[in-house]
Amino acid sequence: MSDIGVAEIPVDEKERLLPPPEAPVKNALLDGPILRTLLWLAWPNVIALTAGTCVVIAETSYIGRLGVESLAAMALVFPIVILTMTMSGGAMGGGVASAIARALGAGDIDRASTLAAHALLIGLCFGLTFMLGMLIFGPALLELLGGRGNVLAQAVAYTQIFFGGAVVPWLMNTMSGILRGTGNMKLPSLMMLSSAICQIILGGTLGLGLGPIPQFGMRGVAAGSLIAYMISISVMSWYLFSGRARVIPKIRGLRIRMPMFIDILKVGAISCFSPLQSVLTISIFTHMLASFGTEILAGYGIGARLEFMLTSISFAVGIASVPMVGMAIGAERIARARRICWIAGVVAFVSLGAVASVIAVFPDIWVNLFTDDASVRAASRQYLSTAAPMYAFLGLATTCYFSSQGAAKMIGPVLAQTARLLFIGTGGWWLSAHDATAQDFFKLAAASMVLLGVLSCVSVMLTRWGPKQRAVPTVRPALP
Repeated sequence: MSDIGVAEIPVDEKERLLPPPEAPVKNALLDGPILRTLLWLAWPNVIALTAGTCVVIAETSYIGRLGVESLAAMALVFPIVILTMTMSGGAMGGGVASAIARALGAGDIDRASTLAAHALLIGLCFGLTFMLGMLIFGPALLELLGGRGNVLAQAVAYTQIFFGGAVVPWLMNTMSGILRGTGNMKLPSLMMLSSAICQIILGGTLGLGLGPIPQFGMRGVAAGSLIAYMISISVMSWYLFSGRARVIPKIRGLRIRMPMFIDILKVGAISCFSPLQSVLTISIFTHMLASFGTEILAGYGIGARLEFMLTSISFAVGIASVPMVGMAIGAERIARARRICWIAGVVAFVSLGAVASVIAVFPDIWVNLFTDDASVRAASRQYLSTAAPMYAFLGLATTCYFSSQGAAKMIGPVLAQTARLLFIGTGGWWLSAHDATAQDFFKLAAASMVLLGVLSCVSVMLTRWGPKQRAVPTVRPALP
């Protein structure tokens, strides 16, 4: 018999030729062109995050109608609310998206479904922790932050409602993370957009009162947010458990498995330190600027609003990079994962840098929207001309942070944020000791942005994203 093999022609029972097998379906996140896929995933996030900015503006508007004390109460509790949303969404939500994307990239749908169920348990536990923590220690914390009298009472009233339902935003952002991990950006973004509209309508109606609905004040504003979030949860729950998503959380017969928690928390828990340090950095810098007077502080606040708005662009691009990087890592395509990170970084750097540089040259385009006070306008112009061009580095740092989430390598970007915190703290202390001007502090803020962007890039370059190389065992020669 010949040793030469002959390929068999596939035929059916009647020896008729079978059609050739279908080519495997390509995954756009794994095989598609990087820039086009990234932008396709990012644009819904841009719209949704812009809607979130509109909510902040609208809330400020109708809370202002409740009086100055209500505005002060919201300013007191706002950083804690933002910290809750960023930790549950960008940090832990990113950890959830990363774990699911890596499982799907490796072709393990069963693992992805189990991870989704464990993610919901994590969201539930963190939500309960925030609820108990703020209900028990919230009043003391708000008083420590400077709340007094009726301002403190209104802040506590908002806290009791919003954090009494803290499980709701945690579950909402966890479900968004699950969907983003599958590459579905449109539904979470649509829910953010619809939630923003509902928040504005419900918060204003319950807070100010409309027709037969009485005025509930700050409690009504908080209740409006929770109702809007619950509507989003209802829609995403239906979508996830109806089988329309790529993964269905395995709730029935779930066996708690610690490796699943570790896979999510090794990214999500570490990521939570980044928004925590960011809020602390801003708080320290604001405290130091307060010594220069209300005009300087207000001028900085106007510039900070621009920073908040523009960084939503880098957030949108960064969030889009998480499933792309995660699936590439899961499929062991490390070079593609790194290209995604750098392309996302360039997109964010150029986008933020271009817009912010125009504002730095023509600051009145932005400043005129907020104030007519000559002193505040001068301070805003000074800050924007100094710091705005450096917003590009914030965009670069943000995309490196999210891409590192996709690769499950978060230590570097978090340490970069730590370095910025120390830089602002020590630099601000030195400037205060040497009678520096407000302009010097603005330069410090600009330099800290550059430091954060550069260190974030260095952390990505120095961190191994692929699996550790295993030593090849030595083979002993056979005995003669």
